[in-house]
Amino acid sequence: MKDRLQELQSEALGKVQQAEDLKALQDVRIAYLGKKGPITEVLRGMGKLSKEERPVIGQLANEVRETISEAIQTKQNKLEEEALEKQLEEESIDVTLPGRPVQIGGPHLLTSIIEEIEDLFIGMGFEIKEGPEVETDYYNFEALNLPKGHPARDMQDSFYITEELLLRTHTSPVQARTMKQKDGHEPVRMICPGKVYRRDTDDATHSHQFTQVEGLVVDENIKMSDLKGVLNAFAKQMFGSERDIRLRPSFFPFTEPSVEMDISCKVCGGDGCSVCKGTGWIEILGAGMVHPNVLEMAGYDPNVYSGFAFGMGPERIAMLKYGVDDIRHFYTNDIRFLKQYHKA
Repeated sequence: MKDRLQELQSEALGKVQQAEDLKALQDVRIAYLGKKGPITEVLRGMGKLSKEERPVIGQLANEVRETISEAIQTKQNKLEEEALEKQLEEESIDVTLPGRPVQIGGPHLLTSIIEEIEDLFIGMGFEIKEGPEVETDYYNFEALNLPKGHPARDMQDSFYITEELLLRTHTSPVQARTMKQKDGHEPVRMICPGKVYRRDTDDATHSHQFTQVEGLVVDENIKMSDLKGVLNAFAKQMFGSERDIRLRPSFFPFTEPSVEMDISCKVCGGDGCSVCKGTGWIEILGAGMVHPNVLEMAGYDPNVYSGFAFGMGPERIAMLKYGVDDIRHFYTNDIRFLKQYHKA
C-alpha cells in the first residue's frame, strides 16, 4: 500500500507538470484528489492493515495528498500568471497613438430659441415664470374668461385626466396664477415658456405636444401702443432690424381687443412670394389687451389696471428663422438635423 501511494504521487506530479491549461490541471485534481480517486480507494483498504501499519499509511497518505495539492496550486499560479501576461500583451495600448476626439453636444434648437427669447425679454425688464403642466380646469379655462360650456373651448381639444384636471393647453394659466399671487395690487411684467398639450394629429405643422412662450404686462395706464412697441422690438431683434410688423384684428376670449401679428417676409422683403403666399407677410403670434373679466377674476380693478398679453410658438419662430419645413424634426432626435444647429 505504501508503494502504491508513492506510485500515485509520482504519477500525479508528472501529470501536473504536463498540464498546459487550467482545465487540464483541474482534471488532474479531480482524478487524484477527488472522492472517487485512487488515493481515496487506498485509504478505504486501510481496514485490512494491522494497528501498527494504519497510522504510518495514514500519515503517508496525507503527505501524498498535501504534496499533490501544493504542486497543483504552484502550477495553477504559474498558468494564471502566463494567461495574464498573454492577455496584457494582446490588449496592450499604444500610448503614442493620437487620441480620439470627444464629440461635444449642444443645446437643442428649441432650447436655444427659448433661451434667446428669454434673454430678449429679460433685457426689457420681464421676469421668467413657470407653472405646472398638469393644470386645473379653473386656471386653464375659467380664470381666462372661458367658463364651462364656452364654445371657444373647442378651439383647444384637451387631454383631460379627470373632470377638473388636464394637461395644460397653453401657458396662459401661469399668467392667471401670477396675477392671483400679486393679489390685484402689484404690477406684472413676465413671460412663461413651457410645454403644452392638445389633441391634434401630428403632421408637418401640428403636434400633440409643443412649446409656447406667453407674455403678460399689467399695470396702470397700459395701452395698445405699449403692446405694439414691445412686439416691434421683439420682431426686429429676433428676425432682423429690417423686419416690419403689422397687427390684424382677431379674437381670443381672454383679450379684448385681440390681434394677430405678422412680420414682413424675409425671403421677398414684402413683395410677395411662395413662402408668404404672395401677401408679403407671415403670421407670427397672437396678442391683445387683457380682458377686463380676466383682470377682475385675478383680483385687479379693471377701472384702475389694464394690461396686454401675447403668445408665440418657439417651433414656428425656429421654422421661420432657420427654414425648417417640418415641426416633427424638433422631436424625432435625428442627429443629422440637430448637428446643423449646434453652436460650438
